[in-house]
Amino acid sequence: MDRKQALKTMAASAAATFTLPQIANSMMALPEEVSGKINHSVCQWCYNDIPLEQLCEAAKGMGIKSIDLLNSSQWATAAKYGLTCAMAYANDWGLQRGFNNPAFHEQLLKDYTANIPKAADAGLKNVICFSGNANGLSSEQGLENCSKGLEPVMKVAEKYNMLVSMELLNSKVDHKDYQCDYTSWGVRLCEKLGSPNFKLLYDIYHMQIMEGDVIATIRKNIQYISHFHTGGVPGRHEIDESQELYYPAIMRAIVETGFKGYVAQEFIPAHKDKLNSLKNAIKICNI
Repeated sequence: MDRKQALKTMAASAAATFTLPQIANSMMALPEEVSGKINHSVCQWCYNDIPLEQLCEAAKGMGIKSIDLLNSSQWATAAKYGLTCAMAYANDWGLQRGFNNPAFHEQLLKDYTANIPKAADAGLKNVICFSGNANGLSSEQGLENCSKGLEPVMKVAEKYNMLVSMELLNSKVDHKDYQCDYTSWGVRLCEKLGSPNFKLLYDIYHMQIMEGDVIATIRKNIQYISHFHTGGVPGRHEIDESQELYYPAIMRAIVETGFKGYVAQEFIPAHKDKLNSLKNAIKICNI
């Protein structure tokens, strides 16, 4: 299941149950105290069968500071457990309908204008956005359309000191035809907008699939990156030795750049004890 499918089932999953003994078992052996070099987060959609309150409780016990990809109705739940939402939704359209289509600009502006102040009031700092699918648009036209659509949004973001971050996604495996699928394209959009409040969500899993050269790309473009997502390649499962990326080296490279934002786990657990998989991922990234 990918994030698009998860969004469709989010409402139904809210009623799902996850027994307390499972949570207790996963928290019996907590990871070593987090070093503070990485601000840890986790994406809620990867744990849709676990009620949000129980995920927050477990995350807090692991040294995680944030739950990613929550909408405005969920922010208070995270806050109840002393957690932030380091990457929040300001629009519920999903990934395919984004700023590269002028037909969507008016509604997107309304949504971001309404939700950026709410996010600021909740103490949040970063909201996500998407390019949308190309649908025949050239790279240059998509870039131009995104710039025009985002310009008025950035005025709102700058007023409320909010970051707006466009996610880099692969168009080979998970999100066919998605336009913002290379770091270089996203960087060009950052440069075109010229706003310190617009940056990129660098998804390590997605960019390994599209372009590789992860560490060098991060080092080169860190000024344009506000946030990271993880995932094992191939398969988008655990980030352990079962996949090709070596996350301790990636985390060290991120820290060496002086990055102070968040790294969110966004893998889909393949193991039965999902919270144990999450705990292990925090250990791996806790350099």
